[in-house]
Amino acid sequence: MDSERLSTADLLAQARATYERIDAQRAARLVAQGVALLVDIRPQAQRDEHGVVAPELRPLIIDRNVLEWRFEPGGPARLPEADLGRAVIVLCQQGYASSLAAHNLVRLGVAATDVIDGFEAWVAAGAPTLRSEEVAG
Repeated sequence: MDSERLSTADLLAQARATYERIDAQRAARLVAQGVALLVDIRPQAQRDEHGVVAPELRPLIIDRNVLEWRFEPGGPARLPEADLGRAVIVLCQQGYASSLAAHNLVRLGVAATDVIDGFEAWVAAGAPTLRSEEVAG
């Protein structure tokens, strides 16, 4: 195979060039206004450790390994919430996995973006959150 190998930094740069990323404050505002759907792709262990987006924002929890199937237009595993007329904001812990995920959704025709610096930025921005002890208790 003579193809040029890419680094993960290259993959991220290519993915992020296909859409406009947004900061946590803007993401929280768009979700609160009902303009966008927030999709949290973090594994359960991260949600348990770091907390979750507050339930009043109705985040959709989707495992990263099935995300594309849940948004595929006309696909048999597509979720009813996957309305292509509504923007999708993908959230991971630090903003790396969400960039690759958002890129794939864009390729499927979804108006998708992700949160710069992920859930860590979400918390730092004071966006609605439940801490892990609030979720467990």
